[in-house]
Amino acid sequence: MRDQIFNNQSDISDFCFDESVVAVFDDMVKRSVPGYEAMIQMIGLLTRTYGQDDSNYYDLGASTGATTLALALNNQCKNVRFIAIDNSTDMVSQCQKNLVGKVNNLEVVCSDIKDICIENASVVVLNLTLQFIDIEKRADLITKIYHGLNNGGALIISEKIHVDDKSEQARLTDLHMDFKRANGYSELEIANKRQSLENILLTENSETHLKRLQQCGFRESTHYFQCLNFASFLSVK
Repeated sequence: MRDQIFNNQSDISDFCFDESVVAVFDDMVKRSVPGYEAMIQMIGLLTRTYGQDDSNYYDLGASTGATTLALALNNQCKNVRFIAIDNSTDMVSQCQKNLVGKVNNLEVVCSDIKDICIENASVVVLNLTLQFIDIEKRADLITKIYHGLNNGGALIISEKIHVDDKSEQARLTDLHMDFKRANGYSELEIANKRQSLENILLTENSETHLKRLQQCGFRESTHYFQCLNFASFLSVK
């Protein structure tokens, strides 16, 4: 279904992953996030490298299941379990519908990812998820993931980021807006969505992400992908 959620003049409330968003989410993310399909493809390829036999693969903030599906399609290991977690009941329901019959050994859980236990993990993914977590709680989540990863396991993070140089950031923002316009969003839709996300999606710069990963225990972290103001990081335990 095509995303037209913000195509009206009504009062704009804070963004939430409710039934209306779930219905158009796949269209929304492809038309709003530059490089989204490449992000998903790279997560799949990294799974081939870092996945381990007899382990768990976690998709934290699974939304409609695209990342979990990429993990499963690229899995080359034996006796693995796929755990998709989201705190939206509507998202969980759609994720289950999208993955039934496509992913074996699947568990879809409705929970706050800050409350779940990570254990025996070889791959953990936060794909456009950490940005919705309170900044002061992000380190605790990353530390928990680190301790739940097996040696040689990987944490993959994709995020919207910003740069500190104001002119460079303005240029990236303008290019992102052009990307949305090219994908059919009107000026009203762009402005309304930006207002809706203003207090919900909290970005950080690349240096902050890499420093936090190191402080949480990871000794090997790489900023391996970026398309405009969206970036992906790989950390190996």
